[in-house]
Amino acid sequence: MRPVTQPPLLGGERAAAQLYELGVRQGGVVLVHASMRSVGGDARSMADALRRALGPQGTLVVPAFTPENSDTSRSFLDRVRGLSDEARAEVRASMPAFDPAASPAPTMGALAEVVRLTPGALRSTHPQTSFAALGPAAAQLLAGHRQDCHLGEASPLARLYEADAQVLLLGTGFGSCTAFHLAEYRRPAPPRRLYRCVVASEGGGGGWWEYEDIVLDDSDFAALGDDFVHARAGRVGTGRVGTARSHLFPLRTAVDFATGWLKGRRSRMS
Repeated sequence: MRPVTQPPLLGGERAAAQLYELGVRQGGVVLVHASMRSVGGDARSMADALRRALGPQGTLVVPAFTPENSDTSRSFLDRVRGLSDEARAEVRASMPAFDPAASPAPTMGALAEVVRLTPGALRSTHPQTSFAALGPAAAQLLAGHRQDCHLGEASPLARLYEADAQVLLLGTGFGSCTAFHLAEYRRPAPPRRLYRCVVASEGGGGGWWEYEDIVLDDSDFAALGDDFVHARAGRVGTGRVGTARSHLFPLRTAVDFATGWLKGRRSRMS
């Protein structure tokens, strides 16, 4: 008799049970970074499972970043490397203007796009680092995202910190942990730089906007995450969701740990 095997279903009770066992709180708030390629299944089923695990009073948050509309972003610089000035100008001219109601966030992955496009979802208005959310706390968490503050005190990350949200790395590593960026703002006198992006104008079309904000650097976030786990200060839950190893932890604890870690590590390196 052949053994009965169960496929890694992501919809319904099984995936919600995996999330609950990992520590997702009913009625809580969770910021999710996901690699559906690692997890398996489809993004819509995963979104349904997350909402089931959170319950009707819970709020699901995802990054909805748009580096595609900036000529100072890493993705643009990679795209135009080696091109002539004329070709670079053509790429720049073809960039879509950011519209919070319509701009896709393709680099954020399938789950983030499913959440962003779900009826009732809200989105913050930063033209580079917006967030999308579903649930009763969405409006409060996303309000007041100042356009010259990517991920600092005037962004949803600070509101998530205040709300004692959880972070779920669903098949991804700590190199993707956006919450650590809030700690960069809490360092003494962090370095700053100019950013530029194209945004939709009221009369249609788009216009370029330049602003100053701190230098965002995730190059050491994987090492930071390793130390966070090994310090046992973060209450990091680890388990499988679908076919992927995933991590769940309090955002506030992660940011507090990262603030001290970055202050010590980057001060020695500067």
